[in-house]
Amino acid sequence: MTALVDTGFLYATLDKGDKNHQRATSVLAALTDDLLLPTIVLVELTYLLQARLGHAAMRLFIQRLENNPLQFQAITKFDVPRIYEFLDQYADMSLDFVDAAIVTLAERLGIQRILTVDKDFRIIRPRHCEYFEILP
Repeated sequence: MTALVDTGFLYATLDKGDKNHQRATSVLAALTDDLLLPTIVLVELTYLLQARLGHAAMRLFIQRLENNPLQFQAITKFDVPRIYEFLDQYADMSLDFVDAAIVTLAERLGIQRILTVDKDFRIIRPRHCEYFEILP
């Protein structure tokens, strides 16, 4: 199975002080899934790492990416209209761009599993499945 990785989940695995650290690291250790890291998540994550844990923590994460099993997945220009549809449809809950992009990638790639600590993904209803399987 393949799973998309969200910013909050990956951040929780890296920050021992994060309230979701234990759950996220346990799930990550037990998974045998192929893990797709949306490149837009990479941008958001490196910003958070630098802002919260410092530049050295962000650099260490980048250094370790080369030998990490995460596979990068980019959004394309053709994803933008669907991203906008999600932003518009879920405007009342202020769905952000990165989350809308993750959902759009999931639809395009036929992925049902998302690794996230964000509850918004439990509300969103994609076209390709009834609901997402959310871990943890």
